[in-house]
Amino acid sequence: MSSDVYSIIKRALESGEPVALATVARTRGSTPRKPGAKMVVRADGSIAGTIGGGCGEGEVRLKALEILQTGCSEVVQVDLTNPLDGDDKICGGVMDVFVERIG
Repeated sequence: MSSDVYSIIKRALESGEPVALATVARTRGSTPRKPGAKMVVRADGSIAGTIGGGCGEGEVRLKALEILQTGCSEVVQVDLTNPLDGDDKICGGVMDVFVERIG
């Protein structure tokens, strides 16, 4: 899967299209993916790769779209411990995801 992410980044750089790269930097507790997992977000909102799916991935995707506009990298903390929105968050851990604009 990571080869897909890298090939998409390569194509984006060749075409001059910026993308955002989200990388799981640190985890605590039970999380769907471990450090190093990657997801690319394009300006149209489409993604390649995964950092775990569900609402946490959706939250990071939205932040990545902001970062595509601002160019300012950020660490997004995805808390899977407390179901604040009524959804059962099965994993129960926390992920720190570094999101950066490329291109």
